[in-house]
Amino acid sequence: MASLLVVEDDPTLRELLGASLRFAGFEVVTAVDGAAALGLAEREAPGLVVLDVMLPDIGGFEVLRRLRRAHGEDLPVVFLTARDTHEDKVDGLSVGGDDYVTKPFRLEELIARIHAVLRRAGRSAGVPNGTPLAVGDLELDPNAHLVTRGGERVELSQTEFKLLRYLMEHADQTVAKSRIVRDVWNHDFGGDPSIVESYVSYLRRKVERGEPKLIHTVRGIGYVLRTPRP
Repeated sequence: MASLLVVEDDPTLRELLGASLRFAGFEVVTAVDGAAALGLAEREAPGLVVLDVMLPDIGGFEVLRRLRRAHGEDLPVVFLTARDTHEDKVDGLSVGGDDYVTKPFRLEELIARIHAVLRRAGRSAGVPNGTPLAVGDLELDPNAHLVTRGGERVELSQTEFKLLRYLMEHADQTVAKSRIVRDVWNHDFGGDPSIVESYVSYLRRKVERGEPKLIHTVRGIGYVLRTPRP
């Protein structure tokens, strides 16, 4: 079972999370603030971080940015926050979070989300296979876990990489949101299509900095990654 780093400044919730996750079979270390979290991440090399957004010293989003710089894109992170607007979720995902759980939450739900993120990370962390994909000047190499656009590297989290690979494998095909949830998330989000909308929004920010636009919305259905015309 993976080791977890839980970062939460509320002492009651921190103790409850630590005890509940240990009971669920995880090894758990806890941190009270961002600075302590960065130090523990360096020493303990956790398999996943449960990270509160509102911390007393360094905000959770900034903590994740620093974790990404120090440990790369492969460290899974689940955000905890009382801020539940769509914009807040997109902000959390845009800095590389793998999931975003709003307070109050049921412990069973959080544990299920952690397992889901670890499954996705585990599948991606195994020996990759498949031939490189290309749509226009967007290229994805599954073996190297590398994405480039116009020759420039694009940094993606595990889940973002998997979603982009899925869209590229189905290039020029309209894929329904429900199908994306089924095939990319394996129903881990209860079939909620809003998670797809958030991740597509984030992918667009990263891979569509210029022209032509590749990821198109098919209103009322889903998305299609279209090969640009010559």
